[in-house]
Amino acid sequence: MAKRRGFTLIELLVVIAIIAILMSILMPALRRVREQGRMISCMGNLKQWNLIAAMHTESNDGKFWPGNDANAYWWIYHLEEQYKDWKANKIWMCPTATKPIIDEYGVQAPDFNIFNAWGIFTGAQLGPNGVSGSYGINGYCLIPAGGGTVYEGGVPVSEGWKTAGEKGAANVPWFIEALRFDLWPLHTDAPASNEFAAWSGNNTARCAINRHQGFLNVAFMDWSVRKIGLKEVWTLQWHKKYNTRGPWTKAGGVSADDWPDWMQRFKDY
Repeated sequence: MAKRRGFTLIELLVVIAIIAILMSILMPALRRVREQGRMISCMGNLKQWNLIAAMHTESNDGKFWPGNDANAYWWIYHLEEQYKDWKANKIWMCPTATKPIIDEYGVQAPDFNIFNAWGIFTGAQLGPNGVSGSYGINGYCLIPAGGGTVYEGGVPVSEGWKTAGEKGAANVPWFIEALRFDLWPLHTDAPASNEFAAWSGNNTARCAINRHQGFLNVAFMDWSVRKIGLKEVWTLQWHKKYNTRGPWTKAGGVSADDWPDWMQRFKDY
């Protein structure tokens, strides 16, 4: 009877090396596929929000939800009741950012980075489980309560978007991936100096966040949804007088060296 021969040490090491090489080739591809799935799911959430906003504006003369004070803060108070519970409505969460920075007991996590959701905010007006999410509304779409005339940052309310579907609506964001539930970007806002500390920046820095390998998802006022590049945030028509050719755009003369290190590799717009 012939003696059975096993692997020699050299043969075993060769097999292990081949497996390691194959894994190094496959893993990046698998990560890209997984991330693509998350981004598609995120876009699906925003499409659902478009349906919600379209139904609301159709019943309210084209207007979005009002703000809760003269600056238009706390629009989520005025959401239809069935959408206030974030646990019952998974459309609040981008799959890449599902963990709220503040829990239901009001305890804040030590770090707030691009993979956190905002909230949880609780209270009688915010549903049984409070509200948390990965998206933020364009505050310039909101009408302040109490006759407010100026938005945060000094932009007159007259320059906001009174109704959905106005001229140029395909470049007007109403809902975007963000670290805050309402946003009032200015064309002079600088990007976050640290990729994972965008919360400490301004309104634009809180939505120019790298959740999807250089891209993020946006819902527009023509009810379309598309991904945009991080630097493209500065070219959107946030309010009627927003300068889409400002200092952080190619048209405004921005150079590669003007961007923080973590953003320099991304496409300019």
